[in-house]
Amino acid sequence: MVSEELIKQLTQSTSFSFHQVRNVVRLIDEGATIPFMSRYRKEATGGMDEVQLADLREQYDKLCELIKRKATVLKSIEEQEKLTPELRQRIEECWNANELEDIYLPYKPKRRTRAEIAREKGLEPLAKIIMKQQTVDIQNVVNRFITSDVMNAADALQGARDIIAEWVNETEAARNAIRSIFSYEAIISSKMVKGKEEEAQKYRDYFDCSEKLSRCSSHRLLAMRRGESEGFLRVNITADDDKCIARLLRIFQKSDNECGLQVAEAVEDGYKRLLKPAIETEFAAASKSKADVEAIRVFAENLRQLLLAPPLGQKRVMGVDPGFRSGCKIVCLDAQGNLQHNENIYPHPPQNEHSQAKRKLQKMVEAYDIQAIAIGNGTASRETERFIQSISFDRKVQLFVVSENGASVYSASKVARDEFPEYDVTVRGAVSIGRRLMDPLAELVKIDPKSIGVGQYQHDVDQTKLKNSLDRTVEFAVNRVGVNLNTASKHLLTYVSGLGPQIAQNIVNFRAENGAFRNRKELMKVPKMGAKTFEQCAGFLRIPDGDNALDNSAVHPESYPVVNQIATDLKLKVNELIGNNKLKSTLDLSKYVTEKVGIPTLNDILDELEKPGRDPRSAIRIFEFDPNVKDINDLRTGMELPGIITNVTNFGAFCDIGIKENGLIHISNLSDSFVSNPADIVSVHQHVKVSVLEVDLARKRIQLKLI
Repeated sequence: MVSEELIKQLTQSTSFSFHQVRNVVRLIDEGATIPFMSRYRKEATGGMDEVQLADLREQYDKLCELIKRKATVLKSIEEQEKLTPELRQRIEECWNANELEDIYLPYKPKRRTRAEIAREKGLEPLAKIIMKQQTVDIQNVVNRFITSDVMNAADALQGARDIIAEWVNETEAARNAIRSIFSYEAIISSKMVKGKEEEAQKYRDYFDCSEKLSRCSSHRLLAMRRGESEGFLRVNITADDDKCIARLLRIFQKSDNECGLQVAEAVEDGYKRLLKPAIETEFAAASKSKADVEAIRVFAENLRQLLLAPPLGQKRVMGVDPGFRSGCKIVCLDAQGNLQHNENIYPHPPQNEHSQAKRKLQKMVEAYDIQAIAIGNGTASRETERFIQSISFDRKVQLFVVSENGASVYSASKVARDEFPEYDVTVRGAVSIGRRLMDPLAELVKIDPKSIGVGQYQHDVDQTKLKNSLDRTVEFAVNRVGVNLNTASKHLLTYVSGLGPQIAQNIVNFRAENGAFRNRKELMKVPKMGAKTFEQCAGFLRIPDGDNALDNSAVHPESYPVVNQIATDLKLKVNELIGNNKLKSTLDLSKYVTEKVGIPTLNDILDELEKPGRDPRSAIRIFEFDPNVKDINDLRTGMELPGIITNVTNFGAFCDIGIKENGLIHISNLSDSFVSNPADIVSVHQHVKVSVLEVDLARKRIQLKLI
């Protein structure tokens, strides 16, 4: 049972009510997924969306970890027999991770420090006397501590100062004072490692760079840290040492006598040797974590947009993986994405088999009743596009250029080998390109999100946090669209709310052995499909042409009785409610409110009945690049060109203008007014028009402006 105090802490750290937070925590503990809560428990959550629920879940997990840490700290101090009732109460009432570690620091087991060695010599009483700063003649006191282990007065004073320095480091007020200065004034700086200038050219913007840490953007900080990890840069986070020491002296130095001077010397040593490195490390970790969060957020948003890109739908598609010397790999897919045929053509140098390649394509389009052609956007893409555009087919065939990002990763993966064990990587890659046109979401779920190429510094951020965020993004996208239970692959089913790899495989096996599912209730026959799992997944699984029209909608089976009652009251059959856009105006929804079903759920049911199984993705549009621009040498300043946004970052957006190199639309060139977040202006896959500002042929860089 979750404590009321934990709920209170969560409520204080979010903008939600105590009632909302308590309900969400209860649902989480009962095994509810975020997509399920967002879609089917709006009465309990107060209408929180997936992002809000995910944030709350993350805060909840952090507090649960903090509770575990508090238990560890209490046990450790108790074993040392130093746990007082006051200390226990303070730890139990602490809900800040930094504060908890500060409380624990004096009791934390340490390696053998200088202060510990001094204590072993019996110098702690001397340190306490000096710390009081009341003794005028310290020399007489010091002489009492000279022993066989303490050679002389200087040795005794040094040991006492070592102990005081450790006290300074372990005092909460001191640590908070230095944190405060670092928070407002810390400077992050980077310098080139001597002798690495040639190798480190890509980091030349950071060879001698410094700025306030609080103002350093996430992409700049991550770039510095990458340069540091590669051995090209030295990165430091510092604050004004004199100001920090002065702040500490105001806390610890109470007099100007000899003892006070000893304390001042110990304070400076404690700051430089212990406290400063600890706070620098703390801020380095915190700033890196903050930069990670921002980079992961950008990556996740780009991935979401890519996954929800417009699908062509179930059409017969030809997938083309273009190439020069190795030729173009051609595959023909049926409307379900099954491979029917593959072969190579060689329309480009050095073979230049134009006529033969043309005849082959014409025959394949006719033989396999091809409706659309998907061309990968890699090497030879524009040349292949122009070649296919020059061919006359016996029907109208739509032509699309499709992103190849991650296709090579998929083609060499176990997933691809399991799907096409008898074919090589080139065939698998072409199939992936074709299927991406039909349904980007269904195909991209097979690829590690990090390999899709829509992030920034994805290899530099916390990999566990990145994976969790991207997996969650895929899960949200899959459940937002919904999944055809009878055609979905194991990989797509894995991301359905409540399912996982094992049950997804069981569904595929059950389907293979028993044929297509006729209704959602048959899911209960799938091995390991319990009532809770069914509750979580059923609403997101669709069965077209099944026994029950509601099974092809987002209406949850738990709400079928409500729909049946509505149909009965209107003297209609359930399937006659489908597509009825007059329901909202004719029904008194308050009649159907129960303890579990409220107005939000009833409104969702009516919306779904009006347009059942509605795909939230927009319709696909054909896009054409400027035919006069074939490579970077064709670009001229002032040119206006059509383009497609391929990646959005904190500093701008990258745009494909139909050549090998993507151009950068810097954040300052996205609008004539101030832009704080590029994602507010553009999105991945958006069709745009840009003008060329600058072309750097040497570095193959293109600067663009959004028109």
